[in-house]
Amino acid sequence: MDSDDIKQKLLEQISLTEKSIEEYKELTKPIAPDCAIGRVSRMDAINNKSISEAALRQAESKLRNLQRVSSQVGSEEFGICLKCKKPIPLGRILIRPESLFCVNCAQ
Repeated sequence: MDSDDIKQKLLEQISLTEKSIEEYKELTKPIAPDCAIGRVSRMDAINNKSISEAALRQAESKLRNLQRVSSQVGSEEFGICLKCKKPIPLGRILIRPESLFCVNCAQ
């Protein structure tokens, strides 16, 4: 694969992640106290909201990493592990394009 193919895959992942972030933001809106959904249903909604907030934080982190990696495509820094400075295998980049570390350093 050349850098154009990788850049295109990164842009697709950025687009999908941005859509996910919008969905999570919608799910994490405050629950109005005047909504008559019942006490148990309200507790369930609050629990679901906290799960959605955690997913939102993960998606925002993924987006930042995708944007960082995308800006490095074509440079000497692209595909280099931040910790050990060795090349990240192409398979890992294709599966997890937001990866900043090789498999060994990510553990």
